[in-house]
Amino acid sequence: MNIQVARPATRDDLDELCRLYRLLEAEMVALHPMWPLADGLPEPIELALGDALDDPDSVVVVGGIDGSLFGFLLARVEDLLPQAGGERLGSIRLVFVEPEAREVGIGEHMRDLALESLRGRGITKFDAHVLPGHRVVKNFFEAGGFSARSIVMHRDDRNPDRGRRPTPDLR
Repeated sequence: MNIQVARPATRDDLDELCRLYRLLEAEMVALHPMWPLADGLPEPIELALGDALDDPDSVVVVGGIDGSLFGFLLARVEDLLPQAGGERLGSIRLVFVEPEAREVGIGEHMRDLALESLRGRGITKFDAHVLPGHRVVKNFFEAGGFSARSIVMHRDDRNPDRGRRPTPDLR
């Protein structure tokens, strides 16, 4: 029947959320080893995800097909600078769909449900965090109306050549 569903996550989903997070983590580390140190969730992951489920400023959504979960999304309401006059921002921090369940609408359903939930809280500005080089996710958010507004550059003095592209020989 292949019915795609996105719904708010509950504490009953915690084991599946942890499993999906570990799959996301493995994919992100392959793109950039800094991800679990700066962009992932703090360990222990079970506690971090449980806290997100209980946090009124977080939105955690799961998505699946025919009752099986294949993805999750975590968004947070964040403060803007004081000059924004109290306006807040909805920030999609994590989104993941298992590879075999991609391109069938699960991600879109989760994204749209999260945005709907955030809009219900009066949020009108949204960010989505995407690693450089993760073109599939960049395209996914662009298709949902997002555009880049900031790029974070990184350097590790303990490994200064990591990520550096070879300089072309211009002789």
